[in-house]
Amino acid sequence: MRLVFAGTPEPAVPSLRALAASGHDLVGVVTRTDAPLGRKRVLTPSPVAQAAAELGLPVIKADRLNAEATERIAALRPDLGVIVAYGGLVREPLLSLPPHGWINLHFSLLPRWRGAAPVQHALIAGDRTTGANVFQLVAELDAGDVLGEITYEVPETATAGDVLADLAISGAGLVTDVVDAIAAGTARAVPQTGEPTFAGKLTLADGALDWSQPATRIVDRVRGTTPEPGAHTTVAGQRLKVLAATVAPDAGGLEPGRIGLVGRDVVVGAGEGGVVLHRVQPAGKAAMAAGDWWRGARLTDAVAGA
Repeated sequence: MRLVFAGTPEPAVPSLRALAASGHDLVGVVTRTDAPLGRKRVLTPSPVAQAAAELGLPVIKADRLNAEATERIAALRPDLGVIVAYGGLVREPLLSLPPHGWINLHFSLLPRWRGAAPVQHALIAGDRTTGANVFQLVAELDAGDVLGEITYEVPETATAGDVLADLAISGAGLVTDVVDAIAAGTARAVPQTGEPTFAGKLTLADGALDWSQPATRIVDRVRGTTPEPGAHTTVAGQRLKVLAATVAPDAGGLEPGRIGLVGRDVVVGAGEGGVVLHRVQPAGKAAMAAGDWWRGARLTDAVAGA
């Protein structure tokens, strides 16, 4: 089949490379326009654009799949569109343009966590099992019939970044399997069942830690918001990013938000139990071990979130 691929960030790259290596004809790649990155705000091609250039594939850069983008895609005469984390909606008439429509690799077990940030929301909610679906794209958000699925047991200390990286690799194999099945006429579409939950894009506020919650919920939020938008609290009026944390085996009797040493661990009291801070980043400084931060800060009677 003639394929058009749409994607933008790094998690989309494994699927792009897998399709480029398949027996199908990848006739074009759609990705968002170059974005300013770093302190100098240098315009930089997306990871998908960079990978497509390495593979020698024609690239269409568009932030919206508008009439102009639709016309350029139509000129490629695709049989099927494949989308992985492109960052924009596929609407009519583009949705129905390829004879086989569009399929989407989504990093959750639908209908759980429809939306832009499924992995992050899954970890924040404490899900211990997640996965990926390939589904037929329809007008309603992430609501199409499922064409393939893989499940994934979330490692105890994995962050959203870790899980997404794993699912991007295993999901690439799922995508190629589904594309092969569509080409062979053996693909089986299964309607989604169950009550949908939704995973909107996270903001900086989603990373704020509430120390009145149980320690397990706080650690889940740290893992779910790492690396983006980042978990954080305030100590002595200064923002402190929490990069790695686990549930404390001994909270040392610390009240919620109170910080202290329990043995050699820097521990923050929680609504239930306590949280060990392993790695933090004070405002304006580099990331460091929590113990180094604690010794250097020389704080007494410290309270997080105050």
